[in-house]
Formats: sequence, C-alpha cells, structure tokens
Amino acid sequence: MFAFVIWDIRKRELFAARDMFGIKPFYFTEIDGHLVYGSEIKSILEFPGYHREVNLQALEQYLSFEYSVLPETFFKGIFKLMPGHYMRWKNGEMEICRYFDPMLAPTDQPVNHEELINEIDETLQESIRYHMVSDVEVASLLSSGVDSSYVATQFHGQHTFTVGFDYETYNEIPYAQELSKSLGIDNESMVISTEEYWKELPKIQYYMDEPLADASASALYFVDRMAADKVKVILSGEGSDELFGGYVIYHEPLSLARYEKLPKGFRKGLASLVKHIPGHPKGKGFILRGSQSVEERFIGNANVYSTEMRNKVLRSPTPNSDPKYLTKPYYDKVKNLKDPEKMQYIDLNFWLIGDILLKADKMSMAHSLESRVPFLDRKVFELARKIPLSEKINDENTKVCFREAAHRYLSDRQASKKKLGFPVPIRIWLRTDKYYDIVKKEFTSPEAEKFFHTDELVKILDAHKSGKEDYARHIWVVYMFLLWYREYFVEGGCSVSIEDEMAAEERRKHKVYA
Repeated sequence: MFAFVIWDIRKRELFAARDMFGIKPFYFTEIDGHLVYGSEIKSILEFPGYHREVNLQALEQYLSFEYSVLPETFFKGIFKLMPGHYMRWKNGEMEICRYFDPMLAPTDQPVNHEELINEIDETLQESIRYHMVSDVEVASLLSSGVDSSYVATQFHGQHTFTVGFDYETYNEIPYAQELSKSLGIDNESMVISTEEYWKELPKIQYYMDEPLADASASALYFVDRMAADKVKVILSGEGSDELFGGYVIYHEPLSLARYEKLPKGFRKGLASLVKHIPGHPKGKGFILRGSQSVEERFIGNANVYSTEMRNKVLRSPTPNSDPKYLTKPYYDKVKNLKDPEKMQYIDLNFWLIGDILLKADKMSMAHSLESRVPFLDRKVFELARKIPLSEKINDENTKVCFREAAHRYLSDRQASKKKLGFPVPIRIWLRTDKYYDIVKKEFTSPEAEKFFHTDELVKILDAHKSGKEDYARHIWVVYMFLLWYREYFVEGGCSVSIEDEMAAEERRKHKVYA
C-alpha cells in the first residue's frame, strides 16, 4: 500500500503514484501554476488561492453510489489520483497513466478442487505472515464474518478488537469473544451506545474528507479508536469479498437464471405492471431485477437513489448523469465474463475504492493507527483472478473456495456464516421520534434548501417512519452529506476541537513505524 511523490531536481519533474487497489489516498489540484497534493483534502484546502465550492455532479452521483465516485472530489477542482495510476508533472503539464487493472481472468481449464483450496490457504498465510512484519505489536479487527475470522486464526497476535450495538442482531461481540477465547487471544470489545454513535457523526464526516453514507464507517471509527489505545498496527479483512466473490448480491444472476429464459419483452411488460405497486410485496423485486440485464441493474454494492428519484429531490439535477454511464466503460471491458464476475470487476473499480478502502484508511488514520489489508496482496490477487466461477459461487453460498480454506480452522457455523461487517441499526433509529426529529430538522434547514427540495426529503423520511417503505439508506445518504457540508462550508461547523487535534498529534509523536 502506498501513495508517494518523487521530485527530480535535475529534470524539475514530479512523479507520483498510488497503489494498485487504492488502499492509500492521494489528492491533488493545480492553483495558479502550483501543483498541490496531499493524503487528505483538508490539507489542500489551506493552500492560499483555493476557494471552496461543492461539486454538484459529485453530489448527484453520490446519491446513487453512497460515496464519492468521480475522479473530481466533492470539492470543485480537487481530484483523486485513481488506484493503479501514476502521474508526471513538468512545466505545468500533467500526464496521468494507468499501470494496473484488476482484471479477472478465470481459467477455462478443469481445476483440482483440493489443490485450489491448498493454494488459497498457503497464499493467504504467506500474505498474513508478511503483513505481520513490524517492530511493534500487530493486532486484528474481528467481526463475525469469515474473512476476519480466518485472519484471526492465522495472524498469531495477542489482541482482537470488536464493537457492537445493544440490539441482538446488530451485535457481533459474543461471536468474536467465543472465537478469540478458543484461539487463546484477548478480545477487546465495546458496545456503542446509540447516543454516542449519533454524537460522533459530524466528527466522523470531518475525518472522511468527503461524505460517505456507509453506516459501518462509524463503527470502524469506534473500533479503531479502541484499538489505538493498545496497539499501533492492525490487520483487517477488506478485499476478500471482491476477490473471492463473497457478497450475497453476486448470487443474484444464479437466482434469476431460470426466469431470464422467458422472453425479454414479457419480462419488461410484467415489470412495468408491478413497478407501481406500493410497498414491497413478495416477488416484486425479483420481477423488477429479472427484467434488466446485469449492466442495467448493478452499479456496485450500493444503488440507493434511482435517477428518477434523484431528479425529484435535487434542486439542480444535471442531464446525462445516469450512473450507468460511469460503469459502462468497465462493463465493456468484461463482456466475455459471466455476470457475477462482471459484478466483481465493477466492485473492484468502484465499491472497493470509494467505500471499503476509504473508510478503512480514514477511520484508522483518524487515530494514527496503521491498518493493513492482507487480502489485497498482489499474489493473492493473481491467484483469485484465475478462480473459475463454479469455485466461488454455488446454489448454497458465495465465496465457496475461500470458505473451504477457512473451514480448516473454523467450525461449520463460523465458516458458513453470512457477512454482517459491523452492522448498524439505522433502520430502527430512524423510526423513533428522537432521531426522526433530529434528521427532520436537518432536512428542513437552510443548508438543505440549497441542494434539495426539502418537501420531498420529508416525504421520504415520513414514509420510512410509518413503516410503509424502507428508506433508511436514502435518508442516511442525504443526512451524511448535510453533516459533511456543515463541517466544511458552514462557519464554525468543525466539530474537531483543538484539543482533539493536539491529542492526535501527541499520539503521532509517539508512533514507531515498521
């Protein structure tokens, strides 16, 4: 993982690069002939001559993707150097090139199943061993998923860290404690109170640099804060689902296969009939998804606002802004792959970068904690890209071959457990008077009026509270943007105090890096 810059004194030329998958961030802009860059946008904002302006196109796409998806950030004129790219800059001229593409190349040759499981296990063990190299103790985050559980069985450290909420289905602590105890590892855990979670949201959006509506990012903030009190380096399980086919939605093409044998015209007609049925009667979603190709229905693991719904809530929607325009060039490159593999490739180029790795880096760096991701290793990728679909997804489960490798060290229940990933009960909270009122106040604020038709926002909020619809993610996307906007554009909005910054600086002074 890296983001670096080299200045050639003799040639007066700058060379910059970012790692293959986007584990570490890199931002840049040009101001009055100066190239300004950093690993945090907030550092660039301090450069004389930069004037803050919200990128409305970034906002529009964010409503669908739930993260900042464009190369240009939410701050107009500030860009990301994308993963797997390098940049040259000389005499004010810039050249950006891609040096790595996470292209899948599944073999069409017969695979020896047992040999594949052995190779996965050995390759992952080697990666974890290398990621453990450090002058200081390395610990691991632990949810109830098979990814972090496998890492916990292999990393030979002393501590795991877990957070949960005071709702049974949103609490992974008992599982983590049970597994850690069986491995002879100390598990540090904490229950995040609802009040504390909501209190920290503005600060979390400040540290994120750009708005992110993945509610689990806040859970990461708390677990990283807890880990930073004990250790300086942690291992985490990001990347496993994208490489080994772990997300439940990757099973969708298999579920739809028989239905898709019906004539497309018939499927489209049936979808147009059920589309306007209110609520979510059984089978409605299946019929709607079955009427679309994977290219039409899948833009990544999150697809929150439809284009039609965006146009209702936004004051200034832009023409030709369908999210599918962004994913189409990537789909065009993988026409030869099967639908679940196409979905993996989309997630490797969108969801992994904009959500998964962003929150892992920002939340750990907020506490001066180094987060390492052993699944996103070059050798692991070179192995995973060749695995045929039949070894990743079947009728019973996803991430099949990896689960079998993990099963060598985990029980049946642990190896086959569905992914939760620090789940957060926002759906429940938003149906209570207290948090409904908090969000409604923000949705009807002058700041919201600048960007949204607030009456439409309130309709969405009311429909969710009444139980007529599940609009938790739609609400959260807008609410997180508004909190972020207050932090960066409203005078006195910054929730990170001088004391917070001084404490973080004190921690940085005492860090010892490998």
